[in-house]
Amino acid sequence: MFMTILLEAIAGAGLAKIGAAFAASIAVIGASLGISRIGCTALESIARQPEAAGDIRSSMILAAALIEGVAMFAVVVCFLVLFV
Repeated sequence: MFMTILLEAIAGAGLAKIGAAFAASIAVIGASLGISRIGCTALESIARQPEAAGDIRSSMILAAALIEGVAMFAVVVCFLVLFV
C-alpha cells in the first residue's frame, strides 16, 4: 500500500516536470515569434517612412520589452511549479 502511494507521487512529479518544461518552451517560442513580428513590421514601417524612424524604433523597443517581460514571468511561474 505504502509503495503504491510512493510510486504514484513519483510519477506525478515526473509529469509535473515535463509539463513545466513544455510550458516554458511554449512561452519562449511565443515571445520569440512576437518579437520577430514586431521587428519585421517596424523595419517595413521605417522603409516606408524613414523620417519616423525614431518614433517607430522606440515603440518597437517598448513592445519587445513588454513581450519579453511576459515571457520571463511565464518561465518563472513554470520554475515555481517545477521546484515548489
